[in-house]
Amino acid sequence: MTSAVLLRRLLPHRRARTLPSPAAPGELVAKAVGLRVALGGRAVLDGVGIGVRAGEVLALVGPNGAGKSTLLAALAADLAPSAGEVRIGGRPAGDWSAGELALRRAVLPQAAALTFPFPVAEVVRMGRAPWAGTEREDEDEAAVAAAMAATEVEAFAGRPFSALSGGERARVALARVLAQRTGLLLLDEPTAALDLRHQELVLRVCRERAAAGDAVVVVLHDLGLAAAHADRVAVLHGGRIEAAGPPSEVFDAHVLSRVYRQPVEVFPHPRTGVPLVVPVRPGPHRRPASPPLPERDNSPSLTGP
Repeated sequence: MTSAVLLRRLLPHRRARTLPSPAAPGELVAKAVGLRVALGGRAVLDGVGIGVRAGEVLALVGPNGAGKSTLLAALAADLAPSAGEVRIGGRPAGDWSAGELALRRAVLPQAAALTFPFPVAEVVRMGRAPWAGTEREDEDEAAVAAAMAATEVEAFAGRPFSALSGGERARVALARVLAQRTGLLLLDEPTAALDLRHQELVLRVCRERAAAGDAVVVVLHDLGLAAAHADRVAVLHGGRIEAAGPPSEVFDAHVLSRVYRQPVEVFPHPRTGVPLVVPVRPGPHRRPASPPLPERDNSPSLTGP
């Protein structure tokens, strides 16, 4: 019995579901209004509002603890806000059942863990579970194959997920999200465990999904990746959105230096014009010169030998 079949049998009885229609380019797919989230007695998000549109990549950036992952979880309706509202597909997120949400948004968490040693292909196929019993169930094999090809994991399709490296697991987890084929992708630090080649691969996949009409929200720490691949960026700081807009407008040296508490320089790439963000560093380290040795006094001693 495959993992996908097992999941379908374990899932509770589904009521009739309305399948989502593709969003028009630029259409608002998800929206947060006046969002406040408190965790451990601290306001992690306070009065946040943001919209996510079809056909764009929105990058959430900011220092550690700024609220990026919390905002992503709230947009996914995985975390209930203490105030404000999240809307997905034009309806309050709480109005959708879990199964209906799974047809409309796919979520990639920071860490991917499985208890059972499922083969890679079966892990990717788990992304198709929400479509079981619908007219789009026939797309399962094609969706799984396309997702594995896009993330370059076909070579180890039969290996146990638990035997993979951290970077390989990250790509398999992304393949599962892609196989789900929803109009809204919410990705939390998908490049964190990846080498240079696969970081670029993942962000190219994000761009391709946006070009195909999906809305993509991605949490990134690398400002260079955000500048090169995102249509819009939102800079979070202290639970609020400090600035939002195209990277060319938002990546300002003064704003970033203040938000990150690290002086930076921002200048355009000489070929593409994409903003480059570089920390201000001291000049080359030079070893201080040794103090001169005292000259030897060869004069006769006044105290005798």
